[in-house]
Amino acid sequence: MASFGYQFYRQCSLLRVSSLVASLHTLRIQHAVQPLVPVYSLPASSSSHKHSWVIPERCRWKTCRFTSTGRAVQLQDKNNQDGLQNSLLPYEGQNQQKAAVLESAVTDSQVVDLESASPLSPFEEISDEEALQIAAQPQLPPASVTLRDYVDQSETLSKLVLLGVDLSKLEQRPNVGNMLLRLDFETDIKERLFFLKEVGVEESHLGYFITKNPFILTESMENLQDRVSYLKSKKFSPTAVARMVSKAPYLLNFSVERLDNRLGFFQKELGLNVQKTMDLVTRLPRLLTGSLEPVKENLKVCQIELGFKENEVQHIVTRIPKLLTASKKKLTGIFDYLHNTMGIPHNLIVKFPQALNAKLLRIKERHLFLKHLGRAQYDPAEPNYISLNRLVSLPDEVFCAEIALASLNDFEMFQKTL
Repeated sequence: MASFGYQFYRQCSLLRVSSLVASLHTLRIQHAVQPLVPVYSLPASSSSHKHSWVIPERCRWKTCRFTSTGRAVQLQDKNNQDGLQNSLLPYEGQNQQKAAVLESAVTDSQVVDLESASPLSPFEEISDEEALQIAAQPQLPPASVTLRDYVDQSETLSKLVLLGVDLSKLEQRPNVGNMLLRLDFETDIKERLFFLKEVGVEESHLGYFITKNPFILTESMENLQDRVSYLKSKKFSPTAVARMVSKAPYLLNFSVERLDNRLGFFQKELGLNVQKTMDLVTRLPRLLTGSLEPVKENLKVCQIELGFKENEVQHIVTRIPKLLTASKKKLTGIFDYLHNTMGIPHNLIVKFPQALNAKLLRIKERHLFLKHLGRAQYDPAEPNYISLNRLVSLPDEVFCAEIALASLNDFEMFQKTL
């Protein structure tokens, strides 16, 4: 009976030992430490059966014994006290080993978290705070019929708008919109704007200037400086250059050779000296940039159809340069009414050439009103003479009070009868 009890106790002890070894093996895998090594010591007597555990020196944690009741009790052996105290203190290799284990555990957990994270769904509901934090950049349209779609995303277009450039007019011109989108404001535009200001173009006029001539932004700085230097070499004053560039935005797009040919044309065709030629193009700079066909046609009309002499044509165009670019129909219509209807000779028209630049309707209304009053007298040798200059230039109130000697109401009532 005693032998059977001893064998039963031995089997239970072995089960406990195997369970403890399995636990320690699992702990070794998780923490990468050396397992405990069980060493059996034979019991001294049959009445006291004990099992001792010997732990390796560098991984010793705690030395225990199991009593017959299966209870673990710390050994009080004096020989094991020093080893037990030493095993409770950490050593250098142990600290490094723990750090490596923790780092590996953190990395593995991050990988697991990334792999386990489900991808975001476009149908997933989010809070209002998260929605406000989303910065969605609108994409530029690949093609558009208006520059308005690109203003918010293009620094060049937005700054041109601030300058006063009318993009609605520029986008109607072929290839201008694409040209502006390819330009960079800092490298392509800024320097040319400063150059125009140095020449004399007012800052408030830059928007109008670019609207009229956006191609100035593609001209090289060297060419622009050469053309301004050429005008100054021809004795044009800085004020004259500023006026010419402001009034004729395409002037600086013309090469030096072309500008020189234009100045030579007017000097030769009109028979003017250098100073009068300079005064002519300063007063009307678009003569240098516009077409020469209307100029040639009007010169022939004045000499052949209207009957003016060459010196008379010179006097007329130097006084009123706009007549060189006026429409032929308007020019011949006004001259016909002044000369054939009102009976004014060539010499008086040459003396007051501004009459050729007035509105034909105004001349008709005032002449008929004076004729109705019996005051249509345009001969300087006769009394109550009325000059052409006062006839066409005075406002209605002054014309009625000083020339017609009638009230403004009478003149307005007469206009209704025409």
